[in-house]
Amino acid sequence: MSTMGNSTNIFWQESPIGKLERQKLLNQKGCVVWITGLSGSGKSTLACSLSRELYTRGNLSYILDGDNLRHGLNKDLGFKADDRTENIRRVGEVAKLFADAGLICIASLISPYRKDRDACRAMLPDANFIEVFMNMPLELCEARDSKGLYKLARAGKIKGFTGIDDPYEPPLNCEIEIQQKDGDCPTPGAMAGEVVSYLEEKGYLRDH
Repeated sequence: MSTMGNSTNIFWQESPIGKLERQKLLNQKGCVVWITGLSGSGKSTLACSLSRELYTRGNLSYILDGDNLRHGLNKDLGFKADDRTENIRRVGEVAKLFADAGLICIASLISPYRKDRDACRAMLPDANFIEVFMNMPLELCEARDSKGLYKLARAGKIKGFTGIDDPYEPPLNCEIEIQQKDGDCPTPGAMAGEVVSYLEEKGYLRDH
């Protein structure tokens, strides 16, 4: 019996089928691919391309998209610092469950604060947290502005917008860094290929 947060007198219920059995069934190893970066840096593009590439290879993945989750799980949260922290904590807990289920969970969120991303990494006891940093310059992201958010932020109509009037803290020791090469952005396929190569090298795409 234990107490967790505001929950008291609770018990952990073990399942007769564990992570190893689920991974064997799927012939892959569960992990979290956490894609972080500024708005417009290409996070969702990479997430979708990666998911498609894994699907064609016979690997099961699931995307946790930051905006999509704010339509449901996190719709009660805003964008103040405390809300951002709680947003990332919830996504981290869900991502942990997907990884435990044996899936390759692709989390795509700005997740601007280093301590919040590190807290999610710490949730995975076997260190199956792969941080992918979309290291694109602010000027490029703002020029893309596919959602029109930078324009609104510059006009003062959005407060606390990451990269404009709220900080983005880049990873210090990410597993993968995606950036421009000779001034050109890598294609979605090339970005996905880089992540797939890492997953393959580390043995996540098979269960042996």
